[in-house]
Amino acid sequence: MLIYLLKRLLTTVPVMLLVGLFVFSLLFVVPGDPAAMIAGDQASIADIARIRASLGLDRPFPVQFWNWLWRLAHGDLGQSIFSDQPVTMLIGQRVGPTLSLMGMTMLVSVGLAVPMGVIAAWKAGSLIDRFLMALAVLGFSLPVFVVGYMLAYVFALNLDWLPVQGYVPMDDGLWPWLSRLILPSASLGCVYVALIARITRATMLEVLTQDYVRTARAKGLGSASILMIHALKNASVPIVTVIGLGIALLIGGTVVTESVFAIPGLGRLTIDAILHRDYPVIQGVVLLCSGTYVLINLLIDLCYNLLDPRIRY
Repeated sequence: MLIYLLKRLLTTVPVMLLVGLFVFSLLFVVPGDPAAMIAGDQASIADIARIRASLGLDRPFPVQFWNWLWRLAHGDLGQSIFSDQPVTMLIGQRVGPTLSLMGMTMLVSVGLAVPMGVIAAWKAGSLIDRFLMALAVLGFSLPVFVVGYMLAYVFALNLDWLPVQGYVPMDDGLWPWLSRLILPSASLGCVYVALIARITRATMLEVLTQDYVRTARAKGLGSASILMIHALKNASVPIVTVIGLGIALLIGGTVVTESVFAIPGLGRLTIDAILHRDYPVIQGVVLLCSGTYVLINLLIDLCYNLLDPRIRY
């Protein structure tokens, strides 16, 4: 296990280097000149050239990339062009709402999707199975922003049960924090629930045809014991895999969800940075999300041995 962990950690180094190269290249492939944005509309060519020199944008690409990697190795993501604040500080201020939204979405989605998939597989071909899978297809088909606006219109504007938008830290109270995450988590989790539920159903259908399941039924074990102890345990590896892969859906969905519900998280920070051509902030957020995704997939691979003892590294 230790040797496998070290090998996986070493393989993440070239992956993150490629990600870093892609992120840094955004500065050169995306339209817009950061120096011109800073200088303003009334600046002269000499002013823009002076700002480019102060930012190091007049140097060759390899030199700029090496300097950026060197600063990155020391925990320096640069300064925001728009607000002139450290990117690490801006990300630190916005990461709390995004983590709360993603954590709540994962908790609710997995808690709903896995039972849905298990019940659908257990009642395969029945009206219950068709109804649950129809819900899954509907959830997978609707865009996140459509679901968000629908939920806000019904539960916030018409029924007045929940706040329309905004975010409150948990320090200000559990219910104020939770009430502002229910609608965003529900809208963001629709696609996630649909994906996990369909994979759970397909995997459970395959497992329920195995000989050891028929043997457990012949011994007189109840349906709950067969489903939860024998079938779900052996179907857990593909389910956990798709849960990890679905993190990419959550990372992308937070950008839209935070905009719909006015949550001051990394998604809103990214949109504001794109609108202002604030490349250091864009680079910092993309790099953070990419590194998080790589780390989560590494943790999921390490969990395989706990879920299935037959897997050896």
